Amino acid sequence: MAKSDIKQILFSRKTIENRIKWLARKLTKDYKGKNPILICILKGSFVFLSELLKNMPIPLTIDFVQVGSYGKRKIPGKLKFKKDIDCKISGRHVLIIEDIIDTGKTLKFIIKTLKKRGPKSVKICSLLDKPSRRKVKVPLDYLGFTVPNKFIVGYGIDYNEKYRNLPYIATVD
Repeated sequence: MAKSDIKQILFSRKTIENRIKWLARKLTKDYKGKNPILICILKGSFVFLSELLKNMPIPLTIDFVQVGSYGKRKIPGKLKFKKDIDCKISGRHVLIIEDIIDTGKTLKFIIKTLKKRGPKSVKICSLLDKPSRRKVKVPLDYLGFTVPNKFIVGYGIDYNEKYRNLPYIATVD
């Protein structure tokens, strides 16, 4: 990782932590007494989930999902679960934890698949939203920040598996 690749820091560690604490307070209030299942979309969302959990003093369950596209010759194909959730969600409140909503295609696939399993509710909490790239409409119930149409890294978000460990969110060249 070369700091010279970083073009602009959009959100400092402190700014991100303050926003996550605000989101966690809101989620704690909204999900109090509901014992929600937080489903983290791997890999980018794990840092966001970790920080949320530290600030949500309510009973909850966590699980993880990873989605990939399997197409011929590296052309995007049909979305499939590379790692599915392990817990039963029927009759439960589900909160999907996402790092960044870009085109919305992956999130739409996950929502559609999970809703078939009979949850009481499915809501979305994303650290970042990039609405300028949206291809499909997806609901967004809780949001950290809106970002410009630039390549974003840091705080769990990568470029070729690099930059996840940056303590801030930045753009790269």
